[in-house]
Amino acid sequence: MQINPDRFLSDLHRLRGFGASGVGKGVVRPAFSDPDIAARDWLAERMAEAGLTVHHDPVGNQFGLAPGPSLLVGSHSDSQPEGGWLDGALGVICGLELARASAEAGGPAISVANFQDEEGRFGVTTGSTIWSGALSLDQADTLTDRDGATFAEARGAMAHLAGGFVDPAQFTGFIEVHIEQGPWLFEAGEAAGIVTDIVGIRDMRITFTGEQNHAGTTPMHRRRDTFQGLAAFAALLNERFQNVVTPQTVWTTGHVDLHPGAHSIVPGRCTFSMQWRDGNGDRLARMEAIIRDTAQEVADARGLGLEYGTLLGLEPVDMAAPLREALAGAAEQVCPGRWRRMQSGALHDAANVAKLMPAAMLFVPSINGISHDFAEDTDEADLIIGMQVLAQAVADLR
Repeated sequence: MQINPDRFLSDLHRLRGFGASGVGKGVVRPAFSDPDIAARDWLAERMAEAGLTVHHDPVGNQFGLAPGPSLLVGSHSDSQPEGGWLDGALGVICGLELARASAEAGGPAISVANFQDEEGRFGVTTGSTIWSGALSLDQADTLTDRDGATFAEARGAMAHLAGGFVDPAQFTGFIEVHIEQGPWLFEAGEAAGIVTDIVGIRDMRITFTGEQNHAGTTPMHRRRDTFQGLAAFAALLNERFQNVVTPQTVWTTGHVDLHPGAHSIVPGRCTFSMQWRDGNGDRLARMEAIIRDTAQEVADARGLGLEYGTLLGLEPVDMAAPLREALAGAAEQVCPGRWRRMQSGALHDAANVAKLMPAAMLFVPSINGISHDFAEDTDEADLIIGMQVLAQAVADLR
């Protein structure tokens, strides 16, 4: 099975053109946007040219289906609001190139997946979460983005393409190729990472409500300032996590909304995101308890109201040993001594697909560890090595 590096790289760059930011190699291709749908239309043409049957399900997940039982390979082509050209797109084009190379060599049947809204315009890996059965379509349709648009409204833009949900029983397994989105492979000069497991993730919004008042005339001791509540909460949380977390545990407040958001007004409401990740489900639960207890303590001490949004997330997921070991063996053949086994601290569609079939992941380096940014990039030689490792692993699985 011989891949065509020029064809592979050409398709990657063609896909980058949909939603190109004009800044470096960056793209702006959020789920269900015009560039996202145009990219999926272009990918559908490439899948059909490769002899695959193109299918879109009700939530915008796109498949290029090979006849009979097949290995599913892919990722997602939607991007962050300011995204890089490889995040997700690499895995989709790897699947497309593998399907073509395998067909040309008379190899195993390869189907291609391009999941919708992995980047979370409406939730967490929305398209694959629905396909896995972890989220009902009725529930998903009520999800909203930052501008108040619902998932139901957004997926209406692809309604003319929609068929039924694809039966996962036709697939023998799933492999997702992705950039690392971290610094370890790049800094070590390594070309491939074989993912052992994907960490679990929890994500919810917390709201403190206080008293909106004049910033110049309200004494400090009389204030019910919700931002001060957030500041106290964050400081206490860092302290209380110390004896619970490991060096691999992470937590983030990535979005803060102060109301009414004026210089001269004490904010009467503060809504903020709280996200935490770890490879151990029990630790995630302990962290949730600490978060809730700390928020309640701050609210009580400062006379604030407290509300929680819906808790979203996924459990930690181990990668399937046969697929994982095939990738490891291929890496040793293609780039001996320049690969490692590693945990994924980022969430991927493979975590959902693993509920349906054996799943595995392969990482390639990210230059300077940068992702979710226009500056995201990977040396093209490393992209080709990743493609070669994938092809070798699939050939060895036969």
